[in-house]
Amino acid sequence: MKQKMHMWCSVILLLPFIQSAPPVQQEDLYDYDAGDIFEGMLFKQHFEQTKKEATANEPNGLVVPRGRFKREPDENVTDTTEVKDLPTCLACVCLSGSVYCEETDIEEVPPLPKETAYLYARFNKIKKITVKDFSDFPTLKRIDLTGNVIEEIEDKAFEKLVNLEQLSLAENKLTRIPALPTKLTSFNANDNLIKSKAVKANAFKKLTSLAYLYLANNQLESVPANLPESLRVVHLQFNNIDSITDDSFCKSNDTRYIRPRLDEVRMEGNPVILGKYPNSFTCLRILPHGSYFK
Repeated sequence: MKQKMHMWCSVILLLPFIQSAPPVQQEDLYDYDAGDIFEGMLFKQHFEQTKKEATANEPNGLVVPRGRFKREPDENVTDTTEVKDLPTCLACVCLSGSVYCEETDIEEVPPLPKETAYLYARFNKIKKITVKDFSDFPTLKRIDLTGNVIEEIEDKAFEKLVNLEQLSLAENKLTRIPALPTKLTSFNANDNLIKSKAVKANAFKKLTSLAYLYLANNQLESVPANLPESLRVVHLQFNNIDSITDDSFCKSNDTRYIRPRLDEVRMEGNPVILGKYPNSFTCLRILPHGSYFK
C-alpha cells in the first residue's frame, strides 16, 4: 500500500514538468461543390474562346453592324475602316454553340457565330425580325425572343431554319403568326395581340412534329384550324373564343376519330361555354379546362 502511494505522489510531483505534444499540422480541407467546378470550367472555356475570337484577323461573321454594341467613332480618326465594332461574343455570352444576349437592350438580332445552335435574346428591345437575321444558320435548333417588343416579322424570316425545333415569341406585340419551320416541336406565342383573322388556315397544318402550342393571352376569337395530329399540349386560355365547332379538335365526318396524343387543352378565361358543344370533344381522352356552365 505504501509503495503504491509513493508511486502516485511521484507522478503528481512530475505533472508541472510534463508538456503536451504540439498539435499535428494539418492541411486545410475544402469541400468543392461540383457545380462550382463546372461553372469555373465554363468560364475558362468562354474566356479562352473570347480571347481567341477577339484577336482573330479574318472575318468570322460576329461583327455587329450597328446599335448598342457599336463603339462610338473617334473624332480624330479619318479612316473609318480602322473603327471596329464590338464582336457579339464579347457583348453577349457564347458557350458551346449557345449565345446568351439577355437584358442587354439590343434593338435587333445580333449577328451570330456560324455554329450557333441556341439563341437566347430575352427581355431586350428588339422590334422587328428580318429575313437577313436568320438567313444562313441551318444549325439553329432553339430561338427564344421572349419579352421583347417585336411588332413585325418579315415573310420567310424563318424559312431557312430547317433544323429549328423550339421557337418562343412570347410577351411581344405580334398581331399575326409568321410562317413557321416544319420541324418545330414547340411554339410559344403567349401574351401577344394575335387575332384569329391574322392566323392562316394552314398555319399549323404542315407542322407534323409540333407537340406544344402556346397561344394564351391573345385576342383569338376561335380555335386555330387544322391543328396537327402530333399535338400533346394546347394552351388557348384567356382569349376571346366564344364558340367552337365539331372540327376544332375532332372530325365531324368521322365519329371514330381519336386524338391519342393530346393530353392537355386549356380554354379557361374565354367567353365560350364548353358544355354547349359536347360533340367537339368526343375524340379527346380528357376534357378541356374551361367553363362548362354559366
